[in-house]
Amino acid sequence: MENVKPIRILHVVGAMNRAGTETMLMNIYRNIDREKVTFDFISYSEQEAHYDAEIERLGGRVIRLSKTRSVKQLYQAIRQYGPYDVVHAHTLFHCGVANMAAFMAGIKIRIAHAHTTADDDFSFVRKSYIMLMRLMISTFSTNLLACSNGAGKYLFGGNRVAKQKYSYFPNPIDYVTFLKEPKIEVTKFKVKKGFGTSLVIGHIGRFIEAKNHAFLLQVMKRVVERNPTIKLLLVGDGDLRQQVEKEAKKEDLHENIRFVGIQTNISTMLHCMDVFVFPSLYEGLGLVLLEAQASGVPCVVSEAIQPEADLEIGLVSKLTLANGPDVWAKRILEVANKKEKNTNKIIETFEEKGYSLTKGISSLMNIYKYSDGGAHEEYSNRFL
Repeated sequence: MENVKPIRILHVVGAMNRAGTETMLMNIYRNIDREKVTFDFISYSEQEAHYDAEIERLGGRVIRLSKTRSVKQLYQAIRQYGPYDVVHAHTLFHCGVANMAAFMAGIKIRIAHAHTTADDDFSFVRKSYIMLMRLMISTFSTNLLACSNGAGKYLFGGNRVAKQKYSYFPNPIDYVTFLKEPKIEVTKFKVKKGFGTSLVIGHIGRFIEAKNHAFLLQVMKRVVERNPTIKLLLVGDGDLRQQVEKEAKKEDLHENIRFVGIQTNISTMLHCMDVFVFPSLYEGLGLVLLEAQASGVPCVVSEAIQPEADLEIGLVSKLTLANGPDVWAKRILEVANKKEKNTNKIIETFEEKGYSLTKGISSLMNIYKYSDGGAHEEYSNRFL
């Protein structure tokens, strides 16, 4: 009996560091049948990223390209490391460049995947670039995927979304790993970091402008005024970390905040928290918010969080940033410690809303297998 060749997928990413999109891809990669499907990753970073070593252990390749991100460069990489059956681009508007290169290389399935609702550049040049890339994405992509309605509108354009089919793809997570509290690990972590029995406010995210750590510090200042023993646990790293640490000292909050950097035991981190705070300026979905709800932790979030990220089990409390730090502080203290302990309720909701790994992988494999670019009916046109 002749062996069937595996489907070969090339994911185009910035770098496989620990963040929402990258974690989602790793959740999928760890759980697919890697004898039938292989993943390679284009990385536009010269430095080794957090997941690179694991990718290689799982049998994938990390292909490093320069930051020029040109069509020619990517075309040559596809030809050199292929043949590939699918190119799956996750690089915002650069998806237009990626899928043009894939088209030139003869790739039948070319996916543009929307993961965010905004960025930090509002210049005229940027707006012109966005218009061109939207046209290229429409022209050269066979499939358009989005983790939320807002992300789809931002990447593909509101008018185009109304005319052209695209698929809602819920970001699958291994929610089962977050259900049970790892008591021993949590106890050790709290003792080691000096939390003791204090109320713990938590946040997980890169130290970048979008995550709005500056606002979070102002909220924490108001919280500490009400209760000086409360602690803030900040998980993650990034370009703005030193700036945030300096600001914490300036506001005399350094004794109340623990900067613990990148952590692999996210479930433990979440179970340390009595309330999860997410004051983002913009988010495509907010994968960590799903993880927080899977852990049963009450969450206070900004208006930037997409409605698809709320499981509607009573754990998400939404405020606007315009409400100000005082209102946020009050709400945080109101919902803290009101955890959801009914794991069956959490499981049923994750399955119903399509965030399970089984459903997510099944949907994606159907897209990868169809040469005409047709998406699985269960997930198609959910927004149209």
